[in-house]
Amino acid sequence: MRSISALALAIAVVPTAAGAQQAQVSANDLVQARSSGAWLSYGHDYTNQRFSPLSQISPSNVSHLVPAFVFQTGVVAAFETTPIVAGGNMYVTTAYDHVMALDAKTGDEHWAYQQKLNKTIFCCGPVNRGVAIADGALFLGTLDGKLVALDQATGNVKWSVQVGDNNAGYSLTMAPIVYKDLVIVGGAGGEYGVRGSVTAYHRSDGSQAWRYYSVNPETWAGDWSKTTPDGVDLHRDIAAEKAAWPKYKDAWKTGGGATWMTPSIDPAMDAIFITTGNPSPDLLGAVRPGDNLCTDCLVAINATTGKEIWHYQEIPHDVWDLDAVSPVLLFDTVDASGKTVEAAGEAGKTGWFYVLNRHTGKLIRKSKPFVPQENMFAQPTAAGTRMLPGANGGAEWSPSSFDPGLHYAFVNGLHQPMLYSTKPQELESGALWLGSAFQGIATEKQYGLFSAIDVNTGEIAWQHKTDQPLIGGSLSTAGGLTFVGEGNGYFDAFDSKSGALLWHFQTGAGVNAAPIAYDIGGTEYVAVASGGSFQLNYPYGDAVYVFKLAQ
Repeated sequence: MRSISALALAIAVVPTAAGAQQAQVSANDLVQARSSGAWLSYGHDYTNQRFSPLSQISPSNVSHLVPAFVFQTGVVAAFETTPIVAGGNMYVTTAYDHVMALDAKTGDEHWAYQQKLNKTIFCCGPVNRGVAIADGALFLGTLDGKLVALDQATGNVKWSVQVGDNNAGYSLTMAPIVYKDLVIVGGAGGEYGVRGSVTAYHRSDGSQAWRYYSVNPETWAGDWSKTTPDGVDLHRDIAAEKAAWPKYKDAWKTGGGATWMTPSIDPAMDAIFITTGNPSPDLLGAVRPGDNLCTDCLVAINATTGKEIWHYQEIPHDVWDLDAVSPVLLFDTVDASGKTVEAAGEAGKTGWFYVLNRHTGKLIRKSKPFVPQENMFAQPTAAGTRMLPGANGGAEWSPSSFDPGLHYAFVNGLHQPMLYSTKPQELESGALWLGSAFQGIATEKQYGLFSAIDVNTGEIAWQHKTDQPLIGGSLSTAGGLTFVGEGNGYFDAFDSKSGALLWHFQTGAGVNAAPIAYDIGGTEYVAVASGGSFQLNYPYGDAVYVFKLAQ
């Protein structure tokens, strides 16, 4: 592994310094993290707002940002990590589940860990999006379905537990999250017929506290909804589905509903908020009649018991791969009467941003479309049905950021016209189980839209169009800036209020990870992984870029 001093324009091999002092993070630190100048969890704090209170870097001086250092991991593959920064140390994960501990000021490496992987099956790249941290331990989810606790100071394994069956297609790519004495993680694998779940483990020894399954026989059929909850026609043949129900009533056993991304948490409610993925098989609804609850949902879960509090299903009986996957954000908004309410919001692959009452799960509003929508919810056909936004969204797994002063959510959007065609397929263990097919349309232009959405009104405050679809996530700061990366290698800074592009830097590989900001000794740093995307075939690399203001 190498740390590059960009100011000196020299490449230096950095020796390992295992055992360097590592500041510990307590459970209370995580509860109070919203005001922290560190970056203690995937979304900065339990709200998942990806909002840093730091303001040293601002619209007036962002043009003076320069690299402080560049750390090369040596793992050239899709790179989607969000680093954790605590006590002056940075913890970075890579594809294939390497973990590195660095000095967050210089990039010097303290230690490195590589997971010895067993069989791995994954749909969307060998990615890892980060670790959780608490009380001297780091918690890592792995591609072969394990949750591993590492000693924060040395990288040595403290315990390891198998979360799901890796031979059947279960994998862990999300950054876990720590709450009280629990470490909470959800797994991927909805494209392989796994049964989606979220599991809480005791931090001390890895023993299981509870498991929430997103699909269950009691709720799988749902209400046989003809429309989305807000009344958009889904063009379902309910009579045909009910006729097929006796044959396929046990489809919940392979029903999907995986949780890809890190939950948000409201300690006052003792609740965690997750999104759930597509039903299985992904695009073939004939063999899974019913609403397929709780796939494509926002779900609130009691953090102590693992019991569901409420759910909101964005799309009953999804046959378009428009699952709920981007992390839930927690914020305050106003309802139709002007009353301030606590909300949970999510950028959907549908192209709408959903704002729900955090306590009841009722829809307060959904935004205007943040990407073009055409022929929404048309059924796939043998010849192929054209539909927008397409199977990647909308908004993919990319975490949105939020500015609480502006009440703006910042969303990575993808415009990818696609054809959906029927192609029935039987389930084979460990094999991709889509049930139909989708493909891009070569003659149609694809592009990205980075949008600021006013959650109080649902209006699009501003948009910036990019040459390629956007995937990776954003960061907003109290300095009035929002940062986001592009697949062409540019790392951009926008004025959060106006949408003006104020600065960008070419990193040499796709910037398809969510950035962070942190403070060391009164200096603000902004960091982002540059290493490309498997899903969208953006150029691979292996670098973490860290920026600060020029002296």
